[in-house]
Amino acid sequence: MIEVVNLHKKFGKFSALSNINLMLESGQCVALVGPNGCGKTTLIKCILGLVVPQQGQILIDGHPTIHQHSHRAKLGYMPQIGRYPGNLTIGQLINMVRNLRPHQNHYDEELIDLLGIHAILSKKMSALSGGTIQKVSAILAFLFDPDILILDEPTAGLDPLSAEILKMKIEKTVQKGKLVLITSHILSELDELVTQVVFMQEGQIILHRSVDQLMNETGENKLSKAIISILHRKEPND
Repeated sequence: MIEVVNLHKKFGKFSALSNINLMLESGQCVALVGPNGCGKTTLIKCILGLVVPQQGQILIDGHPTIHQHSHRAKLGYMPQIGRYPGNLTIGQLINMVRNLRPHQNHYDEELIDLLGIHAILSKKMSALSGGTIQKVSAILAFLFDPDILILDEPTAGLDPLSAEILKMKIEKTVQKGKLVLITSHILSELDELVTQVVFMQEGQIILHRSVDQLMNETGENKLSKAIISILHRKEPND
């Protein structure tokens, strides 16, 4: 579970996050959406501990995380663009990351086979296409079987089959009671996956609804149309 309380973050005079309050429960797949520059990336980086806010708190399973590090063991992160040492092979990179937690009870390596990476483990990272690097990023995000997964544009650059495989993996992960937070600009990619939507604009949360609520309130059957319909009504933030 992630709880964000009265979070504020400024970069100089620019307010990237303003009074963010958010509760994300386990067993949910949450879409974090909004226009470019709305604060999505800053919020994610605050949760990951890569950016420190000026005010507010972030709690994971009830424990404060700001200036702390132990919560990171519960997080898996898939960046939109993964950058890795080009001189390492895929296999060496996976082993290096695996060895960061030698006492881990279980490593989730299912995606190595499902995404066809087992056949190219000896390839160097510098020789990989953007889509293959994206597959490696997905493998590393799921590797430690974390309780919380944060996936930034996870299907970007993936071929259709690999995108479907990853979506099936996300769905299975949510069914195991874990929390998955996804950012995406392609709302059609999320229709079958997400259970809640958080829409951000200008550093604020404009709406936070379950998908069922959105569909019931708007009568729409597409996530993108439901969000647009709600925003046009200019309803207050929950």
